[in-house]
Order: sequence, then structure tokens, then C-alpha cells
Amino acid sequence: MTRVPLRPKLYHITHVNNLAAIVEAGGLFSDATMIARGGPASSIGMGSIKRRRLELPVRCYPGDHVGEYVPFYFCPRSIMLYLLYMANHPELNYSGGQEPIVHLEADLGEVVQWADSQGVRWAFTLANAGAAYTEFRNNLERLEDVNWEAVAATDFRNALIKEGKQAEFLLREFLPWELVQRVGVITPKIHSQVTRILAGARHRPSVEVTRAWYY
Repeated sequence: MTRVPLRPKLYHITHVNNLAAIVEAGGLFSDATMIARGGPASSIGMGSIKRRRLELPVRCYPGDHVGEYVPFYFCPRSIMLYLLYMANHPELNYSGGQEPIVHLEADLGEVVQWADSQGVRWAFTLANAGAAYTEFRNNLERLEDVNWEAVAATDFRNALIKEGKQAEFLLREFLPWELVQRVGVITPKIHSQVTRILAGARHRPSVEVTRAWYY
């Protein structure tokens, strides 16, 4: 049991080439919906894992599957980002590195408040939601079950740290763009690109070069 941060944040990573479509659509869709819509402009995920998540159950909601939820990590600089950075995983088709990857940050409390007001299901896991053995929770009083020390760790060679760092928050189907508070990028070049994309948006979250969020 570890101390829960005062205001936990949520992080979703995507390729900068997908950002305009996300803004135009008004938010983030689940993988199941994105597949039905023809997929993103630039996919950075592993196809085999995405397919598995479409079949894995969200155990606190019988009949629901992980791939029907929008996924978030509780930290930037995730293990998935590390795999994109290394670009040597045999199941990863993407090879563009971490520079084009942007972090979309939201506030956990605000997301849950919105979801509860709209009757939208949400859950969080204690490990990778793509693992068949992971545990699910749907009560914020159980946030202390997350290994927050692992979430914050920058060295994840230890198996338990690696597992705990991959804890996820899952939101059924869709996250409105208005709930994104900040966009984190690695370079001034991507900062300029994101700023241009958001120039005409009704909601413009802050865009910041957050080098510490990257490898």
C-alpha cells in the first residue's frame, strides 16, 4: 500500500499526426471504436496486443472488454513509450522514435466526475490491462491499491516495479477533448506543430516542452 498523490493525473500517448483528427472528433475513442472508424492516421501500438485487449474482460463490468475503453497511464514516460523509443520490439511496426509522440494529460478527479455525471463506466488496474491476470477496481477509495512508488519509478528493471508502473485507468468508449488539460511534447519543433494544430480549436490546452516525460 503506497501513498496516493494529491491530484493524480492521467496520460494518454499518441502520434502528433493523430492530433488533428482527435480535436476534430471532439476527443479520444477506444480502440474498438477506432478500428470501426478505419484506424488512426499513425498507429503506434502493437496489433497483437490491441487484438487481445478487444477480448480481455473488464472484470468489474461483466460483458465489457478492455479494448472498448480509452486507456491512460498514471504517469508520463511510460514503459510503452520506452518501447517506442527503442524501436526494436519484434511486434512493433512503428519505428519513428519518441519525438513525434505527444502526451495528453487529464486530471483523474475531473475525468471521474464527468464520467459519473454522464453514466459512463470507468475502472483502473493494478498492472497492465492487457494481462489476463490483472486486477480491476472501480472505486476511488481503492486507489491506494495502486503501487504509486512503481508508477513514479524511472528504473523499471525490477519485475514488480515494471508490473506496477503499467497500471492503467480505463474510460468506456470516449474521453471529451475538453478534459485534456495539457499537451506535453519533447522538442520545440513538435511544440510548434501542436500549437498550429490547436490554433482553431475551441478548447486549447496548454502545450509545454516537457523533456522529463521522455527518454
